[in-house]
Amino acid sequence: MPIELQIIRACDFIRVGAHGRFDFAASKLALADLANACHKRGINQAMLDLRALKPGPEPVFSPADLASLVYTFHEMGFSKKHWLSVLYSADPHHRARLFAFISRMRGWNVAAFDNFEQALLWLANGRLDEPDLHASIVQPVPMKIQERPARKGSNAG
Repeated sequence: MPIELQIIRACDFIRVGAHGRFDFAASKLALADLANACHKRGINQAMLDLRALKPGPEPVFSPADLASLVYTFHEMGFSKKHWLSVLYSADPHHRARLFAFISRMRGWNVAAFDNFEQALLWLANGRLDEPDLHASIVQPVPMKIQERPARKGSNAG
């Protein structure tokens, strides 16, 4: 089955101001233009490729910024028939995964991946190959399980 996919690279929408700082408003407008172009062309699957971004020690986006970006996609006509994968190479501040989570809370088909092939397969197959969304957000905590000593008078044996 053929798939028509729009890949939106970070350099296509990330804007930097005169002092070298990230310009959220300009980047949001550029992303809105790209989302609008996809909508007008009838493209229902897109991949937001953030692999070229190198996260710093502090997150660039606040949760409110991410919610604003999610709403930008909605304003441009993003609906439940559209699928968006967010591809990242590193997500130490969980912003790509938080963007996907906020989007899913609104009922949209958005998932974050650190693997191109998995992201592409998810877009091609839809709900059949959704990632383990819970595992992408919750970090496992190592636990040491201690065995309880047998109680006196028990029938273990």
